[in-house]
Amino acid sequence: MCGIAGLLTPGSSDADGITATLQKMTHSLAHRGPDAEGYWTEGEVALGHRRLSILDLSNAGAQPMRSKSGRHVIVFNGEIYNHLDMRRDLAVHGATTDWLGHSDTETLLAGITHWGLEETLQRAKGMFALALWDRSERRLFLVRDRMGEKPLYWGWAGQALVFGSELKALRAHPNCPRDVCRDALAQYLRFMYVPAPRSIHPGLYKLEPGTILAVDGAPPSTPPEEPIRPGGHHGSISIRRYWDLNAEIEAGAQNQIEDEGDAVAALGEVLGKAVQRQMISDVPLGAFLSGGVDSSAIVALMQAQSARPVQTFTIGFDDAAYDESPHAAAVAHHLGTEHTRLHVTDTDARDVIPHLTDLYDEPFADSSQIPTYLVCRAARQHVTVALSGDGGDELFGGYNRYFWGPKIWDRFALLPHPVRSGLGKVISSVPLSVWDAAGFQYNRLRSGSTGISRLGDKAYRLGDSLRTVKTTDELYRSLVSEWPLETRIMLGISKDPTSQIDDPLPENGVDDPAMLMMLQDMRSYLPDDILCKVDRAAMGVSLETRTPFLDPDVIALAARLPMAMKIRNDQGKWALRQVLYQHVPREMIERPKAGFAIPIGIWLRGPLRDWAEELLSYELLEKDGFFDPEIIRQTWAEHLSGRRDWTTRLWAILMFQVWKAAQK
Repeated sequence: MCGIAGLLTPGSSDADGITATLQKMTHSLAHRGPDAEGYWTEGEVALGHRRLSILDLSNAGAQPMRSKSGRHVIVFNGEIYNHLDMRRDLAVHGATTDWLGHSDTETLLAGITHWGLEETLQRAKGMFALALWDRSERRLFLVRDRMGEKPLYWGWAGQALVFGSELKALRAHPNCPRDVCRDALAQYLRFMYVPAPRSIHPGLYKLEPGTILAVDGAPPSTPPEEPIRPGGHHGSISIRRYWDLNAEIEAGAQNQIEDEGDAVAALGEVLGKAVQRQMISDVPLGAFLSGGVDSSAIVALMQAQSARPVQTFTIGFDDAAYDESPHAAAVAHHLGTEHTRLHVTDTDARDVIPHLTDLYDEPFADSSQIPTYLVCRAARQHVTVALSGDGGDELFGGYNRYFWGPKIWDRFALLPHPVRSGLGKVISSVPLSVWDAAGFQYNRLRSGSTGISRLGDKAYRLGDSLRTVKTTDELYRSLVSEWPLETRIMLGISKDPTSQIDDPLPENGVDDPAMLMMLQDMRSYLPDDILCKVDRAAMGVSLETRTPFLDPDVIALAARLPMAMKIRNDQGKWALRQVLYQHVPREMIERPKAGFAIPIGIWLRGPLRDWAEELLSYELLEKDGFFDPEIIRQTWAEHLSGRRDWTTRLWAILMFQVWKAAQK
């Protein structure tokens, strides 16, 4: 795991200035690679690297690295888990390579020399972002892994093309834009993150997962009017896919596994091999363990293949409603792991808030960023690499919207839209207090629990959806949108900008609403929220994280599982649960999904109230000119009164305000 940076400055004769700028860009990523740094410049191109040593700790793994022929120079961030297999394949195919060490970067360069870039990427199983300079053809390539585990930003700083692992590397260039892209901000308000290909700054972009950006000759002096999408180009710059999620899903739909026993056996085998591949390391390795299905499955398969206890990590909170650490401890004890629990107070969690803008570089409003950072920090005290269960929800149907959304749609889709709209108005006309009381009484009579939390907010959201939703795609958007465009909260924008979420859906064999929601999450929410959250939190403390669920073989197998083997009886991950139950008792796992949450909404009414009040003041909002102050102030008042729970909406505004203040 590392940090990369670079620039392409055609026609410049200021070698010293380019080197100085490259050093500033690279140094900004020191947290991603505290072990070493390296630079390479030649004419118009400059490449920088910060190293976190994981495989081959010797200088043989140092970067930037040149190929044996001298034709290619690479800076690489990530891990190629099957690179030793690739070395054996190179030998079988007649490649003559005298290996200097055992780094995966050296393997990649040898593969590119023998097979070419695209075939090498097809063979590689791993997470990565890289920049490759072809000295012979004077071509620059930027590449990102299939699912977007590793970040890669690129764009214009004046007339220079700049790129790096984080936005802070690009902003280290003196000509980098600092203003706000309003289209990106509008999307951020809707989704709580900025979806690729945009970033918060105009002219700076996220390279989309599974793509290759090529610069063939001098780059254009100015950015395009709209972001370049795969299959498009802007002057000498083109972007193409080397891997297509839609194609993977379609192929799986045409080759479904019908037998349940075969499916569970295949999943156990494929996931076990993925875990085994990702346990390669020359430094201490462990895993996050929440006690949920995903993390427990990964740890169980790790421990089954380890001769010594696996190191596992979790955090616990004072509030039992947010504390899953007892469940994690039970799973750890059963599996025999070496378990560490970090107790976190509310003060500990709130102390992270001032550091969020430096960690994430652009507005990011998934509040689980706070506990994620805390557990990464705790793990880093013991290990340098940690495996996680991220991706399990998206692949195997873990989110509530996958089964409740389609169920609601099936009930109401046959009604004419005017009838649905009228029903939505009726639902929204019932006082919140009535809905909340009904939820409490229903669950109390049904199960003896304390009742459904804030049923009123959920009912109002359903009412809004019934009034506006006409298709399953619109249903998905309504379920994942927090500040919909219809609120007109944002000033100076009249239409909803497009992103990956608007790309065409598969044409063949994929018509299940739940599957389509899962696909949408995999191509946007997963890389731009979940994986971004984990990458920044982990690299902020120089910890490498790995996600076995996103191994290409696991993704391909998941696509072959019928929906009934994912979602059954209003519960997700059926097949994955069967694999897990071979290692952990069912009763230890079967409980409602909790998520990785903290009581932000409560804090906003208490210890964070003054902080939020200042950031949400009418005068400040009006002066900035981004948002309608009236709507935000009304939302803030409703939240403070307890009439509505607007935690997520308000957190989005607050994270933008904090980020904006930090840019001055």
